[in-house]
Amino acid sequence: MNVEVWWARIDQARPEFGTDLDAIEQQRYTAYRRDEDKARFLLGVTLVRRLLGARMSLPPASVVLDRTCRDCGKPHGKVRAEGIELSVSHSGDWVGLAIGTAPVGLDVEQIDPKLDVDGVARMSLAPEELAELAGAADKPRAFARYWTRKEALLKATGDGIAGLQSVVVSAPDQPGAVVRWEGHDGPACLLDLPVGRPSDPDHLMHPPVGDHLAALAVLTAEPPVVRVNQFRI
Repeated sequence: MNVEVWWARIDQARPEFGTDLDAIEQQRYTAYRRDEDKARFLLGVTLVRRLLGARMSLPPASVVLDRTCRDCGKPHGKVRAEGIELSVSHSGDWVGLAIGTAPVGLDVEQIDPKLDVDGVARMSLAPEELAELAGAADKPRAFARYWTRKEALLKATGDGIAGLQSVVVSAPDQPGAVVRWEGHDGPACLLDLPVGRPSDPDHLMHPPVGDHLAALAVLTAEPPVVRVNQFRI
């Protein structure tokens, strides 16, 4: 199966993008206090609406989206569109969108050198992952690799991050793979991705070093063909 991943930088956000938002999206947008958070949210919605609109031959504002939370019924769940699987993620300078036909999960994280890695890791990593992290030369980067892989998997299922310790993934210096996933019996493919760069075979095999890391999960037994794109206004 094919998966498209699209990246945009927060400096690509424009006030006029707000005209495509529906009433619920407008409420969420105005609720953000910081300009950078507003920009990330606006770009995420813009990516979804513009790219799906192009596929459906519809104006972006006419694309029907569903964000119903499966737990509480409120409109803050994983975004969905009929017949299309989506996942939006943002952190630091980047906003990303994954589009597929099987459930997908995309996560991007900006590496934070000031993060209390050991403290957060105790609440999110399994024992074998903690042991591997203890020997890492660059703990913030290693932890970010673990986090993006695990959150991508949970975003593919629509589960919250409360389940992070139930998912065990490969060591940060190894290709992404699921080692163990309590409560999940289905197939899952896991890939590390370049952030903000169009893809080529080299980049997917050896993601470039940078201050943002990303991972893509696809709930399918067949390894996906992934195309990474840069969003252009």
